[in-house]
Amino acid sequence: MQQNDQTLRVGFIGLGIMGQPIARHLLKAGTPLMVWNRSPGKSAECEALGAAVAETADAILASCQTSFMMLINEQAADDVLGRGRPDFATRMRGRRLINLGSVAPEWSRKLGEDIRQAGGEYVEAPVSGSRIPAENGELVGMMAGREADISVARTLLSPACNAIFICGELGKALLMKLAINQFLLAMTTGLAEAFHFAQMQHLDLATLKAALDAGPMASNVSRVRSAKLMTADFSTQTSVDDALNSTRLITEAAGAAGIEAPVISTCRAILQRAADQGYGNDDMAAIIRVFEDRPLAS
Repeated sequence: MQQNDQTLRVGFIGLGIMGQPIARHLLKAGTPLMVWNRSPGKSAECEALGAAVAETADAILASCQTSFMMLINEQAADDVLGRGRPDFATRMRGRRLINLGSVAPEWSRKLGEDIRQAGGEYVEAPVSGSRIPAENGELVGMMAGREADISVARTLLSPACNAIFICGELGKALLMKLAINQFLLAMTTGLAEAFHFAQMQHLDLATLKAALDAGPMASNVSRVRSAKLMTADFSTQTSVDDALNSTRLITEAAGAAGIEAPVISTCRAILQRAADQGYGNDDMAAIIRVFEDRPLAS
């Protein structure tokens, strides 16, 4: 790929709970960014740090040789990229897309094929972590794609991560993230169930948290979520809707491979009930409300 004055900036599409802090880390590291978000107000923090603000996603793709994308799901990404429309190839020719979003591995693999057929390059680069690790630059990145493009993506993303792992061919980085999320989702669901159990047994929740924090199962995730469960603070680190999407991706990938996933299937059912009860935008610690409102049948 050749570079000219018009393509010196790096694009960043999607400034949500995770995208916003990642973009800020890149700016603070000196990366010249052009940013775009569906809700324009979310661009203000990045603009204050020196980012150019694009009026449309098309302007990002037209002006930037390399762009990050972190959107909520596959449909949103297809809409922004114009995939399936005649001008998709024109948009992606000579461009490199680094996809940070949590999407289906097979969809990502096919997107990579479409971009390469159009004359562009694609890197799959999901990150593991929630809002606080993102704000602290402590995410764990996973990457798949061609070596030269991974090298570019790794250099750019490093300020937002404390570790980056190369996972092989397209699809593998997302499968790796899904494996990690299986443990994370099961742990958080189990923690909410434990706090509900303690409540119903009239135990002191502060003592429960202290005992968990002192024990061998303690982690940054358990400490943050136990504090939320103890105080009923459901301000979002990872939303119920995002966690539910992860369970969807995991169960679909497991089903396609003929793998049993009973624990995540249960987590999916609990998260779906939480979403149905109106907690979709809250932190996934809010699933304790599912147990409080109507315990699951055994």
